[in-house]
Order: sequence, then C-alpha cells, then structure tokens
Amino acid sequence: MVAEPPQWTTRRNSNPKFDTSSDQILLEIPQTPPSESRNNNNNNLNHIIHNNTITSTSIITATIVAAWYSSNIGVLLLNKYLLSIYGYRYPIFLTTLHMISCSFYSSFAVHSLRLVPTQYIQSRKQLLKIFSLSLIFCFSVVCGNSSLRYIPVSFNQAIGATTPFFTAIFAFVITCHRESPIVYFSLLPVVLGIVIASNSEPLFHLFGFFLCAGSTAGRALKSVVQGIILTSESEKMNSMNLLMYMAPMAAGILLPFSFYFEGNVASITIQKAKEDWFIVFLLIGNATVAYLVNLTNFLVTKHTSPLTLQVLGNAKAAVAAVVSVLIFRNPVTVMGMVGFGVTVMGVVLYTQAKRRSKLTSH
Repeated sequence: MVAEPPQWTTRRNSNPKFDTSSDQILLEIPQTPPSESRNNNNNNLNHIIHNNTITSTSIITATIVAAWYSSNIGVLLLNKYLLSIYGYRYPIFLTTLHMISCSFYSSFAVHSLRLVPTQYIQSRKQLLKIFSLSLIFCFSVVCGNSSLRYIPVSFNQAIGATTPFFTAIFAFVITCHRESPIVYFSLLPVVLGIVIASNSEPLFHLFGFFLCAGSTAGRALKSVVQGIILTSESEKMNSMNLLMYMAPMAAGILLPFSFYFEGNVASITIQKAKEDWFIVFLLIGNATVAYLVNLTNFLVTKHTSPLTLQVLGNAKAAVAAVVSVLIFRNPVTVMGMVGFGVTVMGVVLYTQAKRRSKLTSH
C-alpha cells in the first residue's frame, strides 16, 4: 500500500510560515533590551569580576604577610632555643648553615621556579661590591644570632627597632645626606625608649646588648651601602638574585671563622646528631625558615607598599616580643614594656616624618 503525499492548501494572500491560526505553535522571541540596560548589565558583571579580583588579591597578600610574620618570629625562636636552651652554642656555624640553605633555595627559586628573572654579575667590580655587602651581612647576622645566647628575644627586638636611628647616622656620615629637623627629632623617642628598656630589663647582659646593637647597626649599614654601590642600571639587582650571590660568599667567609673560634664544630654536630636525632630536624628546619624570611620579605615588598612594609615591620617586633615572653617565660617589667612601646612609637613617628619630608621635597 502506497501512502499518498499530504495535500497542502494555501489561502490567497497568506503565508503558511506566518499562519496565526490556533492550531499553530507560536514562538515567543524576546525583545532586545535597550542599550542602557545592556550597559548596566555589563557594568554589574565588571563590578563583580573586579570585586572577586580584589578579594583574591587581598587573600594572597594576607597569606604572604602571615607567612612573613611566622618565618621571622619562627627563626628568632628557633635560634633562641638552639643557642640558649638546647645548648648548641655555635652561632657562627649556625649562621653558616643559614647561608648554605639560602644559597641552595635561592638558586632553586631563581633558576628552577623562575620566581624572578635571572640576573648575572656583569663585571669584577660588581662582584667586589657584592662581596663587600656579604661581609657586612655576615657581621650583622652573626652578631644577631650570638646576642640570643645572652639576652631574651623581647629585648633583642627592642634593640632591633632602632634600625632607623643607625640608618640616619650612616646616611649622613657616608653620603652626607641630611634629613629635615623633624625627622631627626622623631628619632629621640627611639633612643629614649631603648634607654628605658635597658635600665628596666631583668636579664640585661652588656655583651649581649653590644652584640645586638652591632647587628642592628650592620643591618642599617648594609641598606645604606647597598643603595650606594648598586645604583647603576647595569648593577641593580632584586633581593632574590642578590641573595643568591651573597649567600655562598657569606658561607665561604664564615666557615673558616667557625672552625677557628668554635673548634671542630662539624664533628661535634655529627656526634650530637648520633646522640639525639632531633637536632638534625632543628638545624634543617632552622636553616629552611631562615631562607623563608628572605623569600617572604621579598614577596611582601612586591605585594605591598614600602610604607606598609615599614608599619608591618614595627608591628612584627612587638608581636615577636610578646610571643617570646609567652613561650620562654622570661621576666618583663612594666617600665621595660613602656620603653619598648616608646621605641616603637618613635619608629612610627620617624616613618611618618620621613614620608612627609619626601612629599615636601617633591
């Protein structure tokens, strides 16, 4: 049986495609929104994307700052525990391990992870400049680590907060750079606070005080010298590449001094490791955290402004002091706390005065 094809009939002056009879299915085509409505939708979408970007950026920055705080406080507490409580009294060799760790990790971060573009030493003159920075760096770190044998972390941080004072002195002596009178005036509370804290410190140790002051002065001198000798475009280096070259130089400088002043410390460390394996974990962890201090410092500088970095640094000293008191239970006095607070407030005033001075000069 053959099916007959359907018969189509069309009325005159009509179009089957546009037949509006009730048995036909009507398709509702939405109207095109006006241009203002489309623009509002686009603006809302862009606003949502912008807010999400800001939120993710804020979370990343907060995480980096938290890591920076943790690594800075962690290396201080570990150094104090190793050198003072555990009894590993070899600060020069401990600093050497820090430099070896920084050399390995920074090379891995630059060459393998490519966190920053690789920069190369351009001349023998530049190499000598970096070597001179390594000498100052060694002096500062060894003095800082050695001071933890004699003074508590809280007092160490109080002295370390005077870095702007030494920076202003070295900038004036070396470069003849003069600040405005208000900047110098703001440094008076910094010095006054340390005098109060020193007179009120129950565990004050004169040699430890001088070691910590030397470390602070060395840190300030390094920043001034670095600004002088690495100023040309061909010699400028970011902190990651600079650390990659400075760390092995510093390790090479420190190792002979360690063997001379601390004896056969490598054999002593191996013997201690055979007796107590926990020291291996402490030394490796301590050296790793020492590198994380430099890494997170670079990341915080990258993700925040210099002013924010200074403010965070001031708060970090106070946080480290409080944490150390809670962990090590070292005695503190009210006047000691007042002195530390005066020093921190002086640093804050110095930061604000220097910022205003720069804005006025520009």
